[in-house]
Amino acid sequence: MQYKIMYQPSYSLLGLQLDPSESILAESDAMVSMTPNVKMDTGAKGGLFGALKRSIGGESMFQNTFTAQDGLGTVTFAPTMVGDIAAREMRGESLFVQSGSFLASSPTIELDTKWGGARTFFSSEGLFVLKATGVGMFFMSSYGAIHAVTLAPGEQLVMDTGHMVAFDATMGYHVRTVGGLKQTLFSGEGLVVDLTGPGTIYMQTRNFGAFVNYLVPKLPFKRD
Repeated sequence: MQYKIMYQPSYSLLGLQLDPSESILAESDAMVSMTPNVKMDTGAKGGLFGALKRSIGGESMFQNTFTAQDGLGTVTFAPTMVGDIAAREMRGESLFVQSGSFLASSPTIELDTKWGGARTFFSSEGLFVLKATGVGMFFMSSYGAIHAVTLAPGEQLVMDTGHMVAFDATMGYHVRTVGGLKQTLFSGEGLVVDLTGPGTIYMQTRNFGAFVNYLVPKLPFKRD
């Protein structure tokens, strides 16, 4: 598999060249184009229970598998949000991914919905994180550009959960509110996550929840 990420960071497009009989799994509605020899199959990976868990976690119940037949095939994917795409070559490790950031992966990558530390990721940004494990390529998307930061063992970073895209499962994490209730209500901040290395964090430079909060009061609909 060869890939190219184009038009970064605002309107990113993922282009893939698949070898004969090679497949790629993608989020529903992510496909932009494909050559005629690429076959698309829709299914619920992990069965109905797995599909329901993904749906609760903010992902589509059904995902599409694209397979090249009779030679090389090409396919392009784009995320729903205006933003970036990042690639991660997985070598058997695990990655926690914020709900909505999964774009595509090799079929050998196992996707599972996990509670973000016993509901610690419960906020306007989403209730669940996905756990991606295995060997192969994993592609994630964001709202805004993706900024990666690698922490050494014991090194710490505090981040707003609304800017979370993904982080290595080797990292320690603790989600909490910012200051007291008054500060949380009036500062415009909500939950933050304390992350401890070793591992890499992928963060997005824009917060979709904050954008919605900014936009809604300006919409021209009648309010009671």
